[in-house]
Amino acid sequence: MITTVAHLKRGQKGIIKEFADDILPIKLLELGCLPGNEVEMVQVAPLNDPIYINVNGSHIAIRREVALQIELEIIVDKGAL
Repeated sequence: MITTVAHLKRGQKGIIKEFADDILPIKLLELGCLPGNEVEMVQVAPLNDPIYINVNGSHIAIRREVALQIELEIIVDKGAL
């Protein structure tokens, strides 16, 4: 199963996987949405759009349709095991 930013639960983290350069808007790339960077779900708006994430210490609001395009590898919290 493919996991994306849109599938994260509040407080859950993941590492951005590789993606084609033309998938995301340039502004998101400039803000740190790059392969290998960690993303944390901060909050989802009441109607599920937009989604608020933390990337490299920056809180960013993105649309759900964009979040569905950012594939992740989930970071398993060792304390939860």
